[in-house]
Amino acid sequence: MAQQTLINKFGKLAGWNSIILNMLGRNVEGITEIAYSDETEKNNFNGAGGFPVGRGDGNTEATASITLYKEEVNALLAALPASQRRLENIPPFDITVNYTLATGEVIVDRIRNCEFKGNGVDVKNNDGSISTKYDLLVSHIEWQQ
Repeated sequence: MAQQTLINKFGKLAGWNSIILNMLGRNVEGITEIAYSDETEKNNFNGAGGFPVGRGDGNTEATASITLYKEEVNALLAALPASQRRLENIPPFDITVNYTLATGEVIVDRIRNCEFKGNGVDVKNNDGSISTKYDLLVSHIEWQQ
């Protein structure tokens, strides 16, 4: 039997179709984009001479945003009591992003303690759908849990 030739050492790569995003207890279908990252402040510390003599780490800051179809946002708002229908009123929640690899292995990232920072609509002439990007306040990200 001939050995299978891979395009590269990784084989089939994960893409948008390999992601399942779960938020507020359900898999979200009305999503077009998720972006998240964290960054740790790192500094050089100088002593004698012109070059650093050491380094130190500061705080880690996580950021995230999500782009949702208007229908998804409408469903989120409809689940809230009428007097509380603002995305900003949704209590902190986690987002899990599951990446299913070609091997069947599932890699999970968790975006912790998310809150919507605001609400809005972004639509213009000739748009066939309405989707809006929402910035989230997050505490931290757990990578590959």
